Amino acid sequence: MATIKWGVLGTANIARWCTIPGMKLAKDCELYAIAGRSLEKAESYKQEFGFRKAYGSYAELIADKDVQAVYIPLPNNLHLKWVKEALNAGKHVICEKPLALNAGEAKEMFDTAKANGVYLMEAYAYLHSPYVESLKRDIASGVIGDVDYIETAFVTQGYKEDIRLHKDMGGGAMYDLGCYCTTMILSLINAEPGYVKAVAEFTELGVDSMTSAILRFSNGVRAAFNVGMVLGKNTDSRYDRLYIHGTKGSIRSDVEYNQQGEGFYKIFTQDDVIERKVNIPQNYSLEIAQMCRCINGVETPHVSPEFSIKNAELMDKILTEIGY
Repeated sequence: MATIKWGVLGTANIARWCTIPGMKLAKDCELYAIAGRSLEKAESYKQEFGFRKAYGSYAELIADKDVQAVYIPLPNNLHLKWVKEALNAGKHVICEKPLALNAGEAKEMFDTAKANGVYLMEAYAYLHSPYVESLKRDIASGVIGDVDYIETAFVTQGYKEDIRLHKDMGGGAMYDLGCYCTTMILSLINAEPGYVKAVAEFTELGVDSMTSAILRFSNGVRAAFNVGMVLGKNTDSRYDRLYIHGTKGSIRSDVEYNQQGEGFYKIFTQDDVIERKVNIPQNYSLEIAQMCRCINGVETPHVSPEFSIKNAELMDKILTEIGY
């Protein structure tokens, strides 16, 4: 397959520590261009990672006719503008989660992608993981019967100063962490969400530092999740949990979202306890490689427009419920 020339629109930490290293591992991906708010910052990334070109503005990278695909790790409030700019320039796009601040923005972006004949995919790297696929296989096998309840949690450090603390930038625990929980739940329940109840604790700056929600789906399955930015200030502390209950058993996991390496979960039935071990590659390399296959005409985006819009609509309900 053809090698795809990628541009990275921004020098955010998730690009530096996660996605760009994933790009270096991904098949058929070339680190072609990097853009920052200053040429100096972009040049430092060029030297560190081996990009061929560096730009001191996002517009310059998008104007580069050789760039075929763009990865966007900008703050949430900038996604709509720069995703549409890239799509209208004929670039395929992977944009960091959450793609949009609401379902209306998500639909607008996907309509723009369709109008320009290019792909847009929301960056949930963990959904590309063989760990999630293993969970789905075990559920589909019937080993725990019919799923009737799912619970998950994602709690991280608190922050003294961070873009996640600012409402005008789309900050808060729900946007940053809750989207992981909602997408995990939606990927495991094949039904439409209906009943939604949620509560939140807010900071003085108006973003939720902790949110809890309960959901009921059209097939009767219930789900719940907790997210928060409440652990030790500016530490590496985090807490991840996933529990799936079925009519014949359950699955329990403490594997972190986007974990790399060996991941374990246990299946509990009436007669047995089964431990699964899954070897998990660098998830960000998996999503980049998948988009490269899409551009080469082999696949369509694993995280589909329909899925992203469905998740955005659920996020809207929860954000409205908590008064964000």
